[in-house]
Amino acid sequence: MIRTQLDHVLIGTPKPFREDGEMSAIAKNAADRPLMLGFAGLEGNQVADPLHHGGRDKAVHLFSIEHYAFWQNRYPDVEVLDRPGAFGENFSCAGLTEQRLCLGDIFRVGEALIECSHARQPCWKLNHRFGKSDVVKTVVRTGKCGSYFRVLEEGRVKAGDEMVQQEKPLPDWPLDRLFRLIIGGQHKGRGDELTALSLNPILAETWRIRAAQLADA
Repeated sequence: MIRTQLDHVLIGTPKPFREDGEMSAIAKNAADRPLMLGFAGLEGNQVADPLHHGGRDKAVHLFSIEHYAFWQNRYPDVEVLDRPGAFGENFSCAGLTEQRLCLGDIFRVGEALIECSHARQPCWKLNHRFGKSDVVKTVVRTGKCGSYFRVLEEGRVKAGDEMVQQEKPLPDWPLDRLFRLIIGGQHKGRGDELTALSLNPILAETWRIRAAQLADA
């Protein structure tokens, strides 16, 4: 059973991101009070692009603090890496790397109950935020991607709350395996696994669709 502490709860609202008027809520600040975590996400948190962000399967974005040393070493001049929230995460904690966290893992955190729905697929905004052209490629290569959770039971959460694993229904599907199969290009010859994933309701809908497409490729 995994037990860890939620070190930071972070929220943000859309702000100008590029000179062309593109908006983003990737920049987040740590909350200093308990927040309600609802089925759509954290109280006070918003997304700029609801087509690709937010929604039931992406209510909470978690990023493991262990990864920061790698990124700081790779990009020592990127100031946003000096504090949690560089990747737009809502939850920052230790102990939930993609090797340890599995699809479908359920955690009690504060008053809420959350379920891991999929890993994070990186997008161009990470390149722009860091001012580097290879961030997305590095995420894909290393699998240091972060994770998404859906909310099963709403409730208040705050920094310092324990995150205690309640169930681990799919121990054969750590997120690093899932990410490399769906995003990392390791899908060839694995049609049976992809078909099974496409039919698994625990996996986020967008990734079920992608699994089905890859299975037929």
